[in-house]
Amino acid sequence: MHEILTDTHLPQAMEPRNPGMPLDLDWALSVQANTSAIERRCASLPGRRTVKKDYQAAWLARAISCIDLTTLAGDDTPGRVRRLCAKARQPVRADLLNAIGLPDLTTGAVCVYHDMVETAVEALQGTGIPVAAVSTGFPAGLSPLHLRMMEIEESVKAGAKEIDIVISRRHVLTRNWQALYDEMKTMREACGDAHVKAILATGELGTLRNVARASMVCMMAGADFIKTSTGKENVNATLPVSLVMIRCIRAFHERTGYRVGYKPAGGISKAKDSLTYLALIKEELGNRWLEPDMFRFGASSLLGDIERQLEHHVTGAYSAGYRHPIG
Repeated sequence: MHEILTDTHLPQAMEPRNPGMPLDLDWALSVQANTSAIERRCASLPGRRTVKKDYQAAWLARAISCIDLTTLAGDDTPGRVRRLCAKARQPVRADLLNAIGLPDLTTGAVCVYHDMVETAVEALQGTGIPVAAVSTGFPAGLSPLHLRMMEIEESVKAGAKEIDIVISRRHVLTRNWQALYDEMKTMREACGDAHVKAILATGELGTLRNVARASMVCMMAGADFIKTSTGKENVNATLPVSLVMIRCIRAFHERTGYRVGYKPAGGISKAKDSLTYLALIKEELGNRWLEPDMFRFGASSLLGDIERQLEHHVTGAYSAGYRHPIG
């Protein structure tokens, strides 16, 4: 049994990575999901947990610090990525940041395709903002395994500090847990020092029980984060899926002592939704998981809506979207 970390958590730089563990199928297959109870819990959350005024502004600022500002379009250009990186460096207008007392606020990371990693790394040089690369045949994950491993290695070589990989959904749907574990473990090894986020594509896994078991197996194989979606599925991040995944994270931490991060992605575009997700994380996992090294939103349009809400907080006037361009 690994030593359980205390509530007075280690600084981010000292937080030990999840090294993984041997596949424990008895544990993984014992995980269940009570769908009706999960849905009742999630339905009650938005109405019960609200924050107002200065508290709301502080929570929205925390949400910004946890955003993986993302562009994953077929028509991405170096100019678009450089503009996105400029937005990551100063995600909110300077006058608004000064008014809320957070002039140095940045996003948690910038997420791009492999082809744009070098451009993003150059644009973010000296900021400490990491670049995350989507990899392994994103979004379907159906390219040959050796090519997926090469893609990871090339992204790391180009300067990506985080790699968002996609699992083979067929391993979950056919209940081939050993294959999923082996694949995830191989991808973790290919990432080296770069942190790996395992994208489960939960909208394609069929059941919440499958989501829970895939979460456990990926963490056993050494995932640093588990992530809901590529953003390209018909159904992406939802509160029920999030509750299932973060309770698996909690169980894994209780048994092993290692913290695994969580990233909901796709479909989170409103400031009020980000507050609901932060409240869920706080209630289920505690304050340590509200830091950018433990929690991220995979989003692009979310930042614009948060910036509008912050302008309303500062000025009392509602703001048009065009006043806060993303890029």
